[in-house]
Amino acid sequence: MMKNWWPLLLTLVIQAMVAMALLTLPVMAPVVAEAMQVSPALVGLYVSVTYAGAMVSTLMGGATVARMGAIRVSQWGLLLCAAGLLLCAVPWFPAMVLGAVLIGLGYGPITPASSHLLARTTPQSQMSLVFSIKQTGVPLGSMLAGAMVPPLALLTNWQISLLAVAGACLLCAGVSQGLRAELDTDRQPATPIRWGSLVQPIRLVLAHRSLLTMASCSFMFSMVQLSLTTYLVTFLHEDLSYGLVAAGLALSVTQMGGIGGRIAWGYVADRWLGARRMLLLLASLMALGALASAFLTTNTPQSVVVVILVAFGASAIGWNGVYLAEVARRAPPGMASMATGGTLAFTFLGVVVGPPMFGVLSSLFGTYRAGFAGLMVMASVSGTVLFWSQRPAR
Repeated sequence: MMKNWWPLLLTLVIQAMVAMALLTLPVMAPVVAEAMQVSPALVGLYVSVTYAGAMVSTLMGGATVARMGAIRVSQWGLLLCAAGLLLCAVPWFPAMVLGAVLIGLGYGPITPASSHLLARTTPQSQMSLVFSIKQTGVPLGSMLAGAMVPPLALLTNWQISLLAVAGACLLCAGVSQGLRAELDTDRQPATPIRWGSLVQPIRLVLAHRSLLTMASCSFMFSMVQLSLTTYLVTFLHEDLSYGLVAAGLALSVTQMGGIGGRIAWGYVADRWLGARRMLLLLASLMALGALASAFLTTNTPQSVVVVILVAFGASAIGWNGVYLAEVARRAPPGMASMATGGTLAFTFLGVVVGPPMFGVLSSLFGTYRAGFAGLMVMASVSGTVLFWSQRPAR
Protein backbone atom coordinates (compact mmCIF):
# COMPACT_ATOMS: atom_id res chain seq x y z
CA MET A 1 0.00 0.00 0.00
CA MET A 2 2.72 2.47 1.02
CA LYS A 3 4.82 1.63 -2.02
CA ASN A 4 2.02 2.07 -4.54
CA TRP A 5 0.02 4.98 -3.14
CA TRP A 6 2.53 7.40 -1.59
CA PRO A 7 4.30 8.02 -4.92
CA LEU A 8 0.91 8.54 -6.60
CA LEU A 9 -0.33 10.96 -3.92
CA LEU A 10 2.86 13.00 -3.88
CA THR A 11 3.19 13.25 -7.66
CA LEU A 12 -0.51 14.20 -7.87
CA VAL A 13 -0.04 17.12 -5.46
CA ILE A 14 3.15 18.34 -7.16
CA GLN A 15 1.47 18.16 -10.58
CA ALA A 16 -1.47 20.19 -9.24
CA MET A 17 0.81 22.91 -7.85
CA VAL A 18 2.82 23.47 -11.02
CA ALA A 19 -0.40 23.46 -13.10
CA MET A 20 -1.88 26.08 -10.78
CA ALA A 21 1.31 28.13 -11.07
CA LEU A 22 1.21 28.04 -14.86
CA LEU A 23 -2.44 29.11 -15.12
CA THR A 24 -2.46 31.75 -12.38
CA LEU A 25 -1.73 34.60 -14.80
CA PRO A 26 -4.06 33.43 -17.64
CA VAL A 27 -7.13 33.10 -15.38
CA MET A 28 -6.90 36.78 -14.46
CA ALA A 29 -5.72 37.93 -17.89
CA PRO A 30 -8.42 40.65 -18.30
CA VAL A 31 -7.41 42.28 -14.99
CA VAL A 32 -3.67 42.09 -15.67
CA ALA A 33 -4.14 43.31 -19.26
CA GLU A 34 -6.09 46.34 -18.04
CA ALA A 35 -3.45 47.16 -15.44
CA MET A 36 -0.63 46.78 -18.01
CA GLN A 37 -2.62 48.56 -20.79
CA VAL A 38 -2.19 45.64 -23.23
CA SER A 39 -4.54 43.29 -25.11
CA PRO A 40 -5.84 40.22 -23.21
CA ALA A 41 -5.02 38.20 -26.35
CA LEU A 42 -1.33 38.49 -25.36
CA VAL A 43 -1.99 35.73 -22.84
CA GLY A 44 -1.31 33.38 -25.75
CA LEU A 45 2.24 34.74 -25.91
CA TYR A 46 2.69 34.08 -22.18
CA VAL A 47 1.62 30.46 -22.60
CA SER A 48 3.92 30.02 -25.60
CA VAL A 49 6.91 31.35 -23.68
CA THR A 50 6.25 29.11 -20.67
CA TYR A 51 5.98 26.00 -22.81
CA ALA A 52 9.05 26.92 -24.84
CA GLY A 53 10.91 26.79 -21.53
CA ALA A 54 9.12 23.54 -20.68
CA MET A 55 10.25 21.99 -23.99
CA VAL A 56 13.89 22.51 -23.04
CA SER A 57 13.63 21.28 -19.45
CA THR A 58 11.49 18.23 -20.28
CA LEU A 59 14.17 17.00 -22.70
CA MET A 60 16.67 17.17 -19.84
CA GLY A 61 14.25 15.29 -17.58
CA GLY A 62 15.63 11.81 -18.23
CA ALA A 63 19.23 12.73 -17.42
CA THR A 64 18.41 14.93 -14.42
CA VAL A 65 16.04 12.36 -12.90
CA ALA A 66 18.67 9.64 -13.26
CA ARG A 67 21.25 11.83 -11.52
CA MET A 68 19.25 13.59 -8.80
CA GLY A 69 16.13 11.46 -8.37
CA ALA A 70 12.50 12.16 -9.26
CA ILE A 71 11.64 13.96 -6.01
CA ARG A 72 14.65 16.29 -6.09
CA VAL A 73 13.91 17.22 -9.72
CA SER A 74 10.28 17.91 -8.75
CA GLN A 75 11.44 20.14 -5.87
CA TRP A 76 13.60 22.18 -8.22
CA GLY A 77 10.62 22.47 -10.56
CA LEU A 78 8.47 23.90 -7.76
CA LEU A 79 11.19 26.38 -6.78
CA LEU A 80 11.55 27.59 -10.37
CA CYS A 81 7.77 28.03 -10.65
CA ALA A 82 7.75 30.09 -7.44
CA ALA A 83 10.58 32.29 -8.72
CA GLY A 84 8.77 32.77 -12.02
CA LEU A 85 5.56 33.83 -10.27
CA LEU A 86 7.47 36.38 -8.22
CA LEU A 87 8.91 37.89 -11.42
CA CYS A 88 5.47 37.93 -13.07
CA ALA A 89 4.26 40.07 -10.14
CA VAL A 90 6.61 42.84 -11.30
CA PRO A 91 4.54 45.14 -13.59
CA TRP A 92 7.28 45.34 -16.21
CA PHE A 93 6.95 43.37 -19.45
CA PRO A 94 10.56 42.01 -19.63
CA ALA A 95 10.32 40.76 -16.03
CA MET A 96 7.06 38.97 -16.82
CA VAL A 97 8.60 37.32 -19.89
CA LEU A 98 11.53 36.06 -17.79
CA GLY A 99 9.04 34.87 -15.16
CA ALA A 100 7.17 32.93 -17.85
CA VAL A 101 10.43 31.26 -18.92
CA LEU A 102 11.20 30.20 -15.32
CA ILE A 103 7.68 28.81 -14.83
CA GLY A 104 8.13 26.78 -18.02
CA LEU A 105 11.54 25.48 -16.92
CA GLY A 106 9.98 24.39 -13.64
CA TYR A 107 6.91 22.84 -15.24
CA GLY A 108 8.74 20.79 -17.89
CA PRO A 109 10.54 18.07 -15.86
CA ILE A 110 7.63 17.33 -13.50
CA THR A 111 5.92 14.77 -15.75
CA PRO A 112 9.09 12.84 -16.74
CA ALA A 113 10.01 12.68 -13.05
CA SER A 114 6.60 11.37 -12.02
CA SER A 115 6.51 8.89 -14.92
CA HIS A 116 9.89 7.51 -13.79
CA LEU A 117 8.63 7.10 -10.25
CA LEU A 118 5.25 5.59 -11.14
CA ALA A 119 6.62 3.26 -13.87
CA ARG A 120 8.70 1.40 -11.28
CA THR A 121 5.99 1.28 -8.57
CA THR A 122 2.86 0.47 -10.63
CA PRO A 123 1.74 -2.95 -12.00
CA GLN A 124 1.34 -3.05 -15.80
CA SER A 125 -2.37 -3.85 -15.51
CA GLN A 126 -3.04 -0.61 -13.59
CA MET A 127 -0.82 1.83 -15.46
CA SER A 128 -3.50 3.70 -17.45
CA LEU A 129 -5.61 4.21 -14.32
CA VAL A 130 -2.71 5.22 -12.04
CA PHE A 131 -1.19 7.59 -14.60
CA SER A 132 -4.64 9.05 -15.25
CA ILE A 133 -5.20 9.66 -11.54
CA LYS A 134 -1.81 11.35 -11.29
CA GLN A 135 -2.58 13.49 -14.34
CA THR A 136 -5.78 14.74 -12.68
CA GLY A 137 -3.31 17.02 -10.92
CA VAL A 138 -3.29 19.22 -14.05
CA PRO A 139 -7.05 19.96 -14.14
CA LEU A 140 -7.12 19.98 -10.32
CA GLY A 141 -4.48 22.70 -10.26
CA SER A 142 -6.26 24.54 -13.06
CA MET A 143 -9.55 24.23 -11.18
CA LEU A 144 -7.94 25.69 -8.06
CA ALA A 145 -6.55 28.55 -10.15
CA GLY A 146 -9.94 29.25 -11.74
CA ALA A 147 -11.84 29.11 -8.44
CA MET A 148 -9.38 30.91 -6.14
CA VAL A 149 -7.23 33.32 -8.14
CA PRO A 150 -9.88 35.64 -9.71
CA PRO A 151 -11.72 36.25 -6.39
CA LEU A 152 -8.38 36.84 -4.64
CA ALA A 153 -7.34 39.25 -7.39
CA LEU A 154 -10.60 41.21 -7.00
CA LEU A 155 -10.37 41.23 -3.19
CA THR A 156 -6.73 42.33 -3.10
CA ASN A 157 -4.84 42.73 -6.39
CA TRP A 158 -3.38 40.52 -9.12
CA GLN A 159 0.15 40.73 -7.72
CA ILE A 160 -0.82 39.35 -4.30
CA SER A 161 -2.52 36.45 -6.10
CA LEU A 162 0.79 35.58 -7.78
CA LEU A 163 2.67 35.82 -4.47
CA ALA A 164 0.16 33.53 -2.74
CA VAL A 165 0.54 30.78 -5.35
CA ALA A 166 4.34 31.15 -5.20
CA GLY A 167 4.17 30.56 -1.43
CA ALA A 168 2.09 27.41 -1.97
CA CYS A 169 4.73 26.06 -4.39
CA LEU A 170 7.48 26.66 -1.84
CA LEU A 171 5.44 24.90 0.86
CA CYS A 172 4.92 21.87 -1.40
CA ALA A 173 8.66 21.67 -2.12
CA GLY A 174 9.39 21.68 1.61
CA VAL A 175 6.84 18.96 2.41
CA SER A 176 8.27 16.74 -0.38
CA GLN A 177 11.63 16.62 1.39
CA GLY A 178 10.23 14.20 3.98
CA LEU A 179 9.77 11.46 1.33
CA ARG A 180 12.87 12.13 -0.72
CA ALA A 181 15.12 9.61 1.05
CA GLU A 182 12.58 6.80 0.52
CA LEU A 183 11.61 7.53 -3.09
CA ASP A 184 14.92 8.65 -4.62
CA THR A 185 16.87 5.52 -3.73
CA ASP A 186 17.52 4.69 -7.41
CA ARG A 187 19.32 7.94 -8.26
CA GLN A 188 22.78 7.66 -9.81
CA PRO A 189 24.83 10.75 -8.82
CA ALA A 190 27.58 9.91 -11.32
CA THR A 191 25.23 10.17 -14.32
CA PRO A 192 26.51 12.99 -16.57
CA ILE A 193 24.24 15.80 -17.76
CA ARG A 194 25.33 17.11 -21.16
CA TRP A 195 23.77 19.23 -23.88
CA GLY A 196 23.62 16.03 -25.91
CA SER A 197 20.97 14.88 -23.44
CA LEU A 198 18.58 17.25 -25.23
CA VAL A 199 18.77 15.22 -28.42
CA GLN A 200 18.68 11.70 -26.99
CA PRO A 201 14.95 11.66 -26.05
CA ILE A 202 14.01 12.89 -29.54
CA ARG A 203 16.11 10.15 -31.15
CA LEU A 204 14.39 7.57 -28.95
CA VAL A 205 10.93 8.74 -30.08
CA LEU A 206 11.88 8.85 -33.76
CA ALA A 207 13.30 5.32 -33.55
CA HIS A 208 10.00 3.80 -32.31
CA ARG A 209 6.91 4.14 -34.49
CA SER A 210 4.48 3.71 -31.59
CA LEU A 211 6.18 6.49 -29.61
CA LEU A 212 6.20 8.76 -32.67
CA THR A 213 2.47 8.20 -33.18
CA MET A 214 1.78 9.13 -29.55
CA ALA A 215 4.02 12.19 -29.87
CA SER A 216 2.34 13.49 -33.04
CA CYS A 217 -1.15 13.08 -31.58
CA SER A 218 -0.16 14.73 -28.32
CA PHE A 219 1.10 17.70 -30.39
CA MET A 220 -2.42 18.24 -31.72
CA PHE A 221 -4.24 17.31 -28.50
CA SER A 222 -2.19 19.85 -26.54
CA MET A 223 -3.12 22.58 -29.04
CA VAL A 224 -6.76 21.92 -28.20
CA GLN A 225 -6.25 21.58 -24.45
CA LEU A 226 -4.18 24.68 -23.80
CA SER A 227 -6.13 26.89 -26.18
CA LEU A 228 -9.29 25.93 -24.30
CA THR A 229 -7.87 26.52 -20.81
CA THR A 230 -5.96 29.67 -21.82
CA TYR A 231 -8.76 31.50 -23.61
CA LEU A 232 -11.92 30.19 -21.96
CA VAL A 233 -12.14 32.91 -19.29
CA THR A 234 -11.47 35.67 -21.84
CA PHE A 235 -13.93 34.10 -24.36
CA LEU A 236 -16.72 33.92 -21.79
CA HIS A 237 -15.95 37.41 -20.49
CA GLU A 238 -15.68 39.21 -23.85
CA ASP A 239 -17.88 37.20 -26.26
CA LEU A 240 -20.57 35.92 -23.89
CA SER A 241 -20.55 38.82 -21.35
CA TYR A 242 -19.80 36.66 -18.29
CA GLY A 243 -18.39 38.34 -15.19
CA LEU A 244 -14.76 37.53 -14.34
CA VAL A 245 -15.64 35.38 -11.30
CA ALA A 246 -18.38 33.53 -13.21
CA ALA A 247 -15.98 32.88 -16.09
CA GLY A 248 -13.34 31.60 -13.65
CA LEU A 249 -15.89 29.25 -12.10
CA ALA A 250 -16.81 28.02 -15.59
CA LEU A 251 -13.14 27.18 -16.13
CA SER A 252 -13.18 25.26 -12.84
CA VAL A 253 -16.23 23.30 -14.01
CA THR A 254 -14.43 22.50 -17.26
CA GLN A 255 -11.44 21.26 -15.28
CA MET A 256 -13.75 19.11 -13.14
CA GLY A 257 -14.88 17.45 -16.35
CA GLY A 258 -11.20 16.83 -17.10
CA ILE A 259 -10.62 15.28 -13.68
CA GLY A 260 -13.55 12.89 -14.04
CA GLY A 261 -12.59 12.16 -17.63
CA ARG A 262 -8.99 11.28 -16.83
CA ILE A 263 -9.98 8.70 -14.23
CA ALA A 264 -12.83 7.27 -16.33
CA TRP A 265 -10.80 7.07 -19.55
CA GLY A 266 -7.90 5.38 -17.74
CA TYR A 267 -10.23 2.74 -16.28
CA VAL A 268 -11.98 2.13 -19.61
CA ALA A 269 -8.65 1.91 -21.46
CA ASP A 270 -7.28 -0.65 -18.98
CA ARG A 271 -10.43 -2.78 -18.87
CA TRP A 272 -11.89 -2.66 -22.39
CA LEU A 273 -10.79 -0.39 -25.22
CA GLY A 274 -7.02 -0.16 -24.92
CA ALA A 275 -5.07 3.10 -25.22
CA ARG A 276 -5.19 3.62 -29.00
CA ARG A 277 -8.95 3.16 -29.39
CA MET A 278 -9.56 5.27 -26.29
CA LEU A 279 -7.51 8.14 -27.70
CA LEU A 280 -9.35 7.87 -31.04
CA LEU A 281 -12.66 8.22 -29.21
CA LEU A 282 -11.35 11.24 -27.30
CA ALA A 283 -10.22 12.93 -30.50
CA SER A 284 -13.78 12.62 -31.82
CA LEU A 285 -15.22 14.07 -28.61
CA MET A 286 -12.76 17.00 -28.76
CA ALA A 287 -13.86 17.85 -32.29
CA LEU A 288 -17.52 17.84 -31.25
CA GLY A 289 -16.78 19.92 -28.13
CA ALA A 290 -14.90 22.55 -30.14
CA LEU A 291 -17.70 22.72 -32.72
CA ALA A 292 -20.35 23.16 -30.01
CA SER A 293 -18.29 25.89 -28.29
CA ALA A 294 -18.04 27.82 -31.56
CA PHE A 295 -21.86 28.10 -31.64
CA LEU A 296 -22.29 29.45 -28.08
CA THR A 297 -23.89 32.91 -27.87
CA THR A 298 -24.95 35.35 -25.14
CA ASN A 299 -28.45 33.83 -25.42
CA THR A 300 -27.29 30.27 -24.74
CA PRO A 301 -28.67 29.13 -21.34
CA GLN A 302 -25.95 28.87 -18.72
CA SER A 303 -26.90 25.25 -18.03
CA VAL A 304 -26.26 24.38 -21.68
CA VAL A 305 -22.90 26.17 -21.59
CA VAL A 306 -21.91 24.18 -18.49
CA VAL A 307 -22.89 20.85 -20.05
CA ILE A 308 -20.90 21.59 -23.22
CA LEU A 309 -17.84 22.74 -21.24
CA VAL A 310 -17.89 19.70 -18.96
CA ALA A 311 -18.05 17.35 -21.95
CA PHE A 312 -15.38 19.34 -23.82
CA GLY A 313 -13.15 19.37 -20.74
CA ALA A 314 -13.56 15.64 -20.15
CA SER A 315 -12.00 14.93 -23.55
CA ALA A 316 -9.68 17.89 -24.20
CA ILE A 317 -8.23 17.78 -20.67
CA GLY A 318 -8.78 14.10 -19.93
CA TRP A 319 -6.51 12.42 -22.51
CA ASN A 320 -3.11 12.82 -20.84
CA GLY A 321 -3.14 9.89 -18.45
CA VAL A 322 -3.97 7.30 -21.11
CA TYR A 323 -1.34 8.82 -23.41
CA LEU A 324 1.42 8.90 -20.77
CA ALA A 325 0.69 5.34 -19.64
CA GLU A 326 0.93 4.15 -23.24
CA VAL A 327 4.26 5.97 -23.67
CA ALA A 328 5.64 4.36 -20.49
CA ARG A 329 4.31 0.98 -21.63
CA ARG A 330 5.90 1.26 -25.08
CA ALA A 331 9.23 2.67 -23.84
CA PRO A 332 12.28 0.37 -23.66
CA PRO A 333 12.86 -1.01 -20.13
CA GLY A 334 14.19 1.61 -17.72
CA MET A 335 13.69 4.45 -20.22
CA ALA A 336 10.19 5.65 -19.25
CA SER A 337 11.37 9.11 -18.17
CA MET A 338 13.41 9.62 -21.34
CA ALA A 339 10.58 8.45 -23.61
CA THR A 340 8.16 10.67 -21.70
CA GLY A 341 10.50 13.64 -22.07
CA GLY A 342 10.88 13.00 -25.80
CA THR A 343 7.15 12.75 -26.48
CA LEU A 344 6.40 15.70 -24.21
CA ALA A 345 8.69 17.86 -26.33
CA PHE A 346 6.16 17.36 -29.14
CA THR A 347 3.31 17.95 -26.68
CA PHE A 348 4.79 21.24 -25.53
CA LEU A 349 5.50 22.27 -29.11
CA GLY A 350 1.77 21.98 -29.70
CA VAL A 351 1.21 24.27 -26.73
CA VAL A 352 3.71 26.79 -28.10
CA VAL A 353 1.90 26.79 -31.46
CA GLY A 354 -1.71 26.31 -30.34
CA PRO A 355 -2.68 29.36 -28.23
CA PRO A 356 -1.04 31.89 -30.61
CA MET A 357 -2.81 30.20 -33.53
CA PHE A 358 -6.07 30.45 -31.61
CA GLY A 359 -5.36 34.13 -30.91
CA VAL A 360 -4.48 34.91 -34.53
CA LEU A 361 -7.63 33.22 -35.86
CA SER A 362 -9.77 35.01 -33.27
CA SER A 363 -8.22 38.41 -34.06
CA LEU A 364 -8.49 37.82 -37.81
CA PHE A 365 -12.22 37.04 -37.67
CA GLY A 366 -13.02 39.31 -34.73
CA THR A 367 -14.39 36.51 -32.53
CA TYR A 368 -13.03 33.68 -30.42
CA ARG A 369 -15.48 31.34 -32.17
CA ALA A 370 -13.06 31.19 -35.11
CA GLY A 371 -10.40 29.87 -32.77
CA PHE A 372 -12.70 27.06 -31.63
CA ALA A 373 -13.36 26.15 -35.27
CA GLY A 374 -9.60 25.81 -35.72
CA LEU A 375 -9.46 23.48 -32.71
CA MET A 376 -12.13 21.28 -34.29
CA VAL A 377 -9.91 20.86 -37.36
CA MET A 378 -6.86 19.91 -35.27
CA ALA A 379 -8.83 17.33 -33.26
CA SER A 380 -10.14 15.81 -36.49
CA VAL A 381 -6.62 15.53 -37.92
CA SER A 382 -5.34 13.81 -34.77
CA GLY A 383 -8.23 11.36 -34.91
CA THR A 384 -7.33 10.54 -38.51
CA VAL A 385 -3.70 9.86 -37.52
CA LEU A 386 -4.82 7.51 -34.74
CA PHE A 387 -7.23 5.71 -37.04
CA TRP A 388 -4.60 5.03 -39.68
CA SER A 389 -2.00 4.00 -37.09
CA GLN A 390 -4.25 1.13 -36.01
CA ARG A 391 -4.60 -0.31 -39.48
CA PRO A 392 -2.48 -3.43 -39.94
CA ALA A 393 0.73 -2.89 -41.89
CA ARG A 394 0.80 -4.43 -45.37
